[in-house]
Amino acid sequence: MEQPMVNQPQHEETSLRIEIYAMLAHLMRQAPDENVLNWLADLNVDTSEHQTTEMAAAWPLLKLAAQKANLIAVEEEYQDLFIGIGRGEIVPFGSWYLTGSLMEMPLAHLRRDLVQLGFERDESVKEPEDHIAALLEVMAMLVEGGDEHLQKTFFNRHIATWFERLCADMKAAESAVFYCAVGELALQFLTVEKTRFIEVN
Repeated sequence: MEQPMVNQPQHEETSLRIEIYAMLAHLMRQAPDENVLNWLADLNVDTSEHQTTEMAAAWPLLKLAAQKANLIAVEEEYQDLFIGIGRGEIVPFGSWYLTGSLMEMPLAHLRRDLVQLGFERDESVKEPEDHIAALLEVMAMLVEGGDEHLQKTFFNRHIATWFERLCADMKAAESAVFYCAVGELALQFLTVEKTRFIEVN
């Protein structure tokens, strides 16, 4: 995982978007190891004119959270937040946020769209495809592919309708310390993306 190029000019915007999607997906998929925490703690943050004020403020929060993080504590935090005993404080699946249950119609619609886009399920992954990490991974690949209409369609169908509630829950969760900062960056970045796609035909 490469460090987001947060100090690059606007022509690097696409690469930056891919890297932020990939970074957030990685952090949602599993607890960061020591290398990832060190990488985040050393982020070269440039609050450039191309970022919103809120997003520019979210970067140093994540950097500070990584600097203060204890590896074992972050692993326990991830466990409590997303796994738990039975389930964690947060259930990071689209179907859960949209219907209150897992494996519902939003997942069926997502699976249909993934097939149409040419994505195949990795049988080694046990979670349903509407896990937020998987959706962010798909967005990273779609941004890399360059078709903004496909990006807009996928984002609006499968992320835009629930990411704000997920991020709010991450920030408010009793167990959240490091992931409070992750939730804030995710909220601000995905809000920028939502606004971007309003302008895409």
